[in-house]
Amino acid sequence: MQYKPKVKALHPQLAQKMQNILHVNSLTTVCEAAACPNRAECYARNSATFMILGDTCTRACTFCNVKTGKAKSIDESEPERLARAVKELELKYVVITSVDRDDLKDYGAGHFFACVEAIKEQNPQIKIELLTPDFRYNTEALNIITNTDVKKLAHNQETVRGLSKSLRPQSDYERSLKVLEYYAVHSSVHVKSSLMVGLGETKKELLQTMRELLDVGVSELTLGQYLQPTPTHHKVEKYYLPEFFDEMKSEAYGMGFRAVASGILVRSSYFAEELGGENE
Repeated sequence: MQYKPKVKALHPQLAQKMQNILHVNSLTTVCEAAACPNRAECYARNSATFMILGDTCTRACTFCNVKTGKAKSIDESEPERLARAVKELELKYVVITSVDRDDLKDYGAGHFFACVEAIKEQNPQIKIELLTPDFRYNTEALNIITNTDVKKLAHNQETVRGLSKSLRPQSDYERSLKVLEYYAVHSSVHVKSSLMVGLGETKKELLQTMRELLDVGVSELTLGQYLQPTPTHHKVEKYYLPEFFDEMKSEAYGMGFRAVASGILVRSSYFAEELGGENE
C-alpha cells in the first residue's frame, strides 16, 4: 500500500495575492511552476523561491519538468521587478534559483548578483539564499556568487554517484561536489545541498553520498521523495515510508550535519528560513 501524505490547502486570498503580484511583475516562483506541495505553508510564513534567468533550461535532466531548449536573452529589468515583488509580498526570507544557462559567458552568475543587490536595496533586512547551478565550475562565476551578500549558498547534488550520469547527462557528480566545496571554502556562510530518493539508489549509496557532501563542507541537507512529473520522465523506483526519512535524518545528524530536513514532501527550499535557525 502506497503512503499518501497530506498537504495543506493554499488559502484562496493568499494565493490570489501571490499570483497577482507575480503576474504584474512578470515573475515565476518555483513554488507555483512546480506546484510544490509545501507552498501553502511557505507563503504563510512569508517565504518563497523565485526562478530567474527565464523558464528554459539548456540542460535536460530526466527527472526535471522545466522545459529545455534555446533560452532567451537575459531580461535586464528582472532584478528590479523581483525586488519590487519581494517588497510587495512582505517576504522575510527569499530563495533565488535558476535554470542552467550554459549559453551565457558567466553562466548567469552576474544576474544572480544583480538580483541580490536590487532586493537588498529595497529590503535591507531581508535574508536571501541562493540555490545555484554548477556554472560548469567556472571560478570567475563562482567568485561572483561567493561575493554576494546572502545568508546561505546551495547547490543540489540531486542523486547518488551511480545514477548521476543517467539522470543528469549534462552535469557531473564530481563537478557538483567541487562547486559545493568552493562555496564552503570561499564564503563565510553555511552551504546546503539536496538529495532525492526513490530513483533506484541503495541505502549504502545514499549514505556514501551524504558523507561526501559533508567532507566537502556541506553543513545542511534536505532529503525528499522523488515524484515523477510526467510519464516521459524517470520513473519512481521506490516509495519510502516516513520511518525511512526519520532514520536518514538521524544518520545525517550522526555524521555531523548541522541542520537536516528529511521527509516525503521535503524539497530543496523546504522551510528554508527555519533550517539551521535562520530566523534566530
